[in-house]
Amino acid sequence: MEIYVVSQGDTLLSIAESFGVSAERLSQTNEIPPETPLVPGQTVVVLFPRTVHTVQEGERLSTIASRYGVTENELFRNNINLGGQEAIYPGQSIVIDYLDAPTARATFYGYAYPFINIPLLRQTLPYNDYLAPFTYGITPSGELVELDDGELLTIAREYGKGALMHLSTLTEEGNFDSALGAYVLNTPSVRESLIENVVTTVRERGYSGLDVDFEYLPESSAAPYADFIGELTRRLNAEGKPVIVALAPKTSATQPGLLYEGHSYELLGEAANFVLLMTYEWGYSYGPPLAVAPIPNVRRVLDYAVSVIPREKIFLGIPNYGYDWTLPFVQGESRAESISNVRAVEIAREAGVAIAYDETSQSPNFNYTAPDGRKHEVWFEDARSIDAKLALVREYGLFGAGYWNLMRPFPQNWLVLNARFDLVT
Repeated sequence: MEIYVVSQGDTLLSIAESFGVSAERLSQTNEIPPETPLVPGQTVVVLFPRTVHTVQEGERLSTIASRYGVTENELFRNNINLGGQEAIYPGQSIVIDYLDAPTARATFYGYAYPFINIPLLRQTLPYNDYLAPFTYGITPSGELVELDDGELLTIAREYGKGALMHLSTLTEEGNFDSALGAYVLNTPSVRESLIENVVTTVRERGYSGLDVDFEYLPESSAAPYADFIGELTRRLNAEGKPVIVALAPKTSATQPGLLYEGHSYELLGEAANFVLLMTYEWGYSYGPPLAVAPIPNVRRVLDYAVSVIPREKIFLGIPNYGYDWTLPFVQGESRAESISNVRAVEIAREAGVAIAYDETSQSPNFNYTAPDGRKHEVWFEDARSIDAKLALVREYGLFGAGYWNLMRPFPQNWLVLNARFDLVT
C-alpha cells in the first residue's frame, strides 16, 4: 500500500499510471468517481493486487472463496467496492490478495445507531470483529431504556461478527444524565437491579459481550463505578462474555475535571476485561479549531494508560469524523458542525482550496470562505492520519481499536486498516 498525496494537476489516471495500477480500481477502492477533480493535499490509497480472479458465468462469491482457500469476508475486505454484498457478475475482476500481506493482528469494533445506512453497515462490517449498537440507557429504578437493535444484530451475525451491548446513562427522555449514573452506582438496590437486567439482556439478545460508558461521574463515584464494572465482569465472564469500559482520556491519576475524576484507570483497568480509551474530542463542537485526535495528545494518554493497565487490555479510540468551524471562534457562542471525512474533501473541492497537513498533530486541515462570505476552518481525518493512529496500536502493543463511529462513510480508513492488519474474522 502507498498513500499518495495529490499535487496540483494530478488525476486518477495519472496517479494510476505512475504506480502501474488500474485507474478503474483506484477509483472504485477510494470511492472517487473517475471524472471528479482531485484536491491538492487530498490522499489516494494505492493498493497492489497479487492475485486477481475473473468471475465466470454461474460463479458465486462463496465458490471463489473456496477455490482460493479464503473467506467471503476476506474477499469483501479486498474488494470494498462490493459493499459487503454478493454483487458480482461475469467478467468482473476480484482481488484475492495483495502484495505485502500484513502479519500484525488486533481486534477492531465500531459503534452504530439503529438508523445507520444499511449498505454502509454492510460495507464496514467485514473489517470489524464486533458491532456495538448504540445505546441502552438506564432509569432511576435500574431498568433499561430499550434499544431497537434487532436489525443490527441480525446483520452482524450474517457476517459472523460478534455484537457488544452498549450501556450508558441515556435517560428515557433521550438525554445523557451523569447525576443519574452517580445515583444508580451509589444506590445498592438499584445497582443490583441494573446488573441483573444487563446480564439478562446480554443473554436473551445473544450479545457477545458488554461495553459500558458512564461519563462525567464525580470523584465520589470512582470506587462504586469500579465495583459495578467488576460485578458485571464477574457475572458475564461466567457466561464467556467480556466486559469493556470506556475511559476518559486521562494523562495522570489526579487529573482534575468532572470528565476525569470518576474514572480510575487503575480500578477500572482491574475490574474490566478491556478498556476503550476515548482518545478524541480535543477538537470538539464548542471548542476552538483543533485536530480531533492530535497524535501527541493521544500518546500522552497512552503513556499513562500503559503504566497502570496491561497493554493487552487496551483498545484505542479512533474518530471517524471531523469538524467545520465558522470563524471567528467565540468561546461560549461558536459551535462547529460535525462532518464526515469524505464531506471535508468535498468542501475543499467546492471551495477551490488545497488541503494542508499538520505534521505535529498529524491531521489534515484547511481554511475556506463560504458563499455567504464567512470564513471557516476544517479539521478531519484522512489516510495519513488514520495510518498514524493505527501505527500506535502496533507500537504500544494494544489489543485493538474502537471506532466512534460507523455512521459515516470513510473508505480510505478501511483500505488502510486492511493493509496494516491481518484481519481474521
